[in-house]
Amino acid sequence: MDTTDSDTSVPLRGVHTYVLRSGRMTEAQKRDYEIHSARWCIPYQETIINFADVFENTNPVTIEIGFGMGKATAIIAAENPDKNYIGVEVHHAGVGRLLGEIERRGLTNLRVIEYDAIEVLSHMIPDDSVAAFHIFFPDPWPKKRHHKRRLVQRPRTDLIASKLAQNGYLYMVTDWEPYAEEAYAELTATKGLKNLYEGFAPRQTWRPETRFEEKGLEAHHRICELMFAATSEGAIDGGVS
Repeated sequence: MDTTDSDTSVPLRGVHTYVLRSGRMTEAQKRDYEIHSARWCIPYQETIINFADVFENTNPVTIEIGFGMGKATAIIAAENPDKNYIGVEVHHAGVGRLLGEIERRGLTNLRVIEYDAIEVLSHMIPDDSVAAFHIFFPDPWPKKRHHKRRLVQRPRTDLIASKLAQNGYLYMVTDWEPYAEEAYAELTATKGLKNLYEGFAPRQTWRPETRFEEKGLEAHHRICELMFAATSEGAIDGGVS
């Protein structure tokens, strides 16, 4: 696959998978951000972090890339107190909203990194350390000239795969079928990953419905799920790891 932007000759790793939009924060989101970010946010740094130091335990860690407003993130963390979660997001409003949810739900197993996920993975996350990646309804960048911004494509998937622990998995959900088909091909071609199902994965019942999913269903879009695991002996049980 050509990993170079044909228009600008910028390497794919240097192309952002997001655009910062000037969405307004509510007063509640501003308040929660100001009060709780120091406690629950991990500042971006070009230093590998130690999960045991962050969470004060050795429970498995799931990283969600692009959690939006954090609805599913908070629910999953609340239902799995024996697992740790890191949500990575660039949008201020969503970070503020999730910080409020962390406080209201009394969650101690969830942290937030407000930064570009590719930079976070490249500089902060140890190799072979992550139990799971959740990527729920990433921006599909439907215009062809923007396809280079899609998150789930090589070499970005190579980077993600390098961070997965033994039997760890990557779970992607999208309502944009052409993106799902491309992601399927890219994940299949990613060294170190194997599909856990024949084709797309079935609906994972433990995953909460998100607002993006509701909008997709309202538009009569097909919801496509992909679940790939790190190639190694053994298998995951299909639940949250």
